Amino acid sequence: MSDTPLLDTIKTPQDLRNLRPDQMRQVADELRQETIAAVSVTGGHFGAGLGVVELTTAIHYVFNTPHDRLIWDVGHQAYPHKIITGRRARMRTLRQGGGLSGFTKRSESEYDPFGAAHSSTSISAGLGMAVARDLKGTDNHVIAVIGDGSMSAGMAYEAMNNAGANKNRLIVILNDNDMSIAPPVGAMSAYLARLVSSRPYTGIRNLAKRLARKLLPRALFKASNRAREAQSAFHNNIGKGQGYADPFGMFGAGRVKVEPGAPARRLGKLERNALADLDLEDEADAAKIRARYKELVKRCHPDSNGGDRSAEAKLQRVIKAYKTLQKAKLV
Repeated sequence: MSDTPLLDTIKTPQDLRNLRPDQMRQVADELRQETIAAVSVTGGHFGAGLGVVELTTAIHYVFNTPHDRLIWDVGHQAYPHKIITGRRARMRTLRQGGGLSGFTKRSESEYDPFGAAHSSTSISAGLGMAVARDLKGTDNHVIAVIGDGSMSAGMAYEAMNNAGANKNRLIVILNDNDMSIAPPVGAMSAYLARLVSSRPYTGIRNLAKRLARKLLPRALFKASNRAREAQSAFHNNIGKGQGYADPFGMFGAGRVKVEPGAPARRLGKLERNALADLDLEDEADAAKIRARYKELVKRCHPDSNGGDRSAEAKLQRVIKAYKTLQKAKLV
């Protein structure tokens, strides 16, 4: 029996997207295992690739690559990406004559829209693709993944300056995992370490969200969740822990903590609304969802609400929301 049964079924990212969200943990584990097996034969950069296994899995699961353009800064991070984009059988030719490139390479795969062996170019490349997309009137996403080591270069700051001025839709993922081809050093690394350890923004934001859920009408609360510009402005006023991308006009969506082997979780509008109907955060796990459902059903049940019609309406919303989450396999 194969050691990588799920990975064996993945020839392209579309095969990955056909799997269930709860299978992503196993995919990531098998992808890490295959990356180690391949690179241990050919040589290459272990740290950068192993640091993005979950991120690679999540990006290809959520976005419609290659229609959505995915750019890896430098390419040292791209070994797991190569494995799940149709090049697994050739991974043991990596960095060999006539074999796979150690970096992303346009002539090698349609999943490599940009090739570079120099750091800090991904944001500029992504901005160029975003501008071209908007001129053509198409609707694909452009995603640039850049590490904390590459973020210290001036070219990355030039790119953020231009991206903030142009206002073209561009997604930049900062992979702040303290590992490029070696552990990063310098002032940028130290600053990012302080930024990650800062709690004021996330603490105040979560408190404000809980208060808003209790005090605002349901429709207004849902609308406020979508007010990204307001959140960004709030972020700017926090002071300590302020995101360094904000002065460039680039909205920061916040930190994403990835536990080793954690499954990627994809929430659509229906799932987010269902969680809101249960008065839960988007991050709520299955146990918390079940507990809140039981609590609300008991509270809103006709035997407990004293004939309150609003409670009866709430009960119907709660039941419908729970069924939606069950269908999405979140409980």
